[in-house]
Parts: sequence; C-alpha cells; structure tokens
Amino acid sequence: MPLASLLWVSVLLGQPQPQPLCTTAEVFLRDDRRMAAIVEPDTVDDWRTRKRVAGCRVTAAGGTTRGVQAEAVGFYERVRAVGWVRTPEPRDAPSEGSLRFRSGPADCLFNVYGAAMLNTDAEMLAEDRRPLVAGETRYHVYVMCLPVMPAAPRDSTPSRPR
Repeated sequence: MPLASLLWVSVLLGQPQPQPLCTTAEVFLRDDRRMAAIVEPDTVDDWRTRKRVAGCRVTAAGGTTRGVQAEAVGFYERVRAVGWVRTPEPRDAPSEGSLRFRSGPADCLFNVYGAAMLNTDAEMLAEDRRPLVAGETRYHVYVMCLPVMPAAPRDSTPSRPR
C-alpha cells in the first residue's frame, strides 16, 4: 500500500501522525530545554514559494528562573550551540522574538514568548504537562517547520500565499 494511503488510513482510525520535520525541534525542546512539547501537522504560508506548504508545528511550555527575555536570549544561543544554523535569507521577525533556523530536512521558525497567548488546546496541554516549580516564570516556544528549500529571490512585491 502506498505511503499516502497508509497515512490516510491512520487519519481515519484516529492514530497520531508522525511529523518528521518537527522531530529535531521536539527532541531539542523536550530533552535540552526540559519543556513539554506538543507536535501537530500544519500547513504554513511559505515565503519562498508563496504557497501553503505541508509542515508541522510544536507548541511547548517551560519554566525559567532568569526571566523570559533572558531565557529567550539563552534559548537562541543554545539553538545555535546544538547545531541549528540560520536559514538562507530567513525573513524572520527578530523584534517579535522569532528566528528561522535549519536542521536536517527542516527549516523552522522559532518564537519565544512569555504568558500563554495562542489559546489553543496544544498550548494548554503543554502547560498542564510542565508545571512550574517555586521561583519559575512560565515561558513558551512555538515552532513552525517546513521542508528545506533554497532562499526565495528578493523582489519589491510583498510576499503573499497563493
């Protein structure tokens, strides 16, 4: 049976789908950062192709004793230290705490933020799975991963999904 058919059968049976594009990010968040992480399939507006692309997302919750801003700086330093590299022409939003990195088959946009703001089931579940201990402040990481692709050419027209 072809892989696509097997995936469709598992969707019909309600079985969770593997999300290989998010595996490295999920393992990093759980094992290195000690966060609770929820992985889900997703479609993402891809700035390179200007189309919606199949990918995945990771919603994670953790705790910090050094504050969210210092945690975010340390988070991105650690992302680099474990081997993630910036994507070519990343088109990310550093003023919003979002940076794009590449590892293996995935280009992932990481966003570090403080209090819950997505109001999704995944965000609430991650918080429930990672209770805070005395002296910790809650922080979250939201990750969107797409397949690795070359950088998009720059032009003067705004990038919009088709």
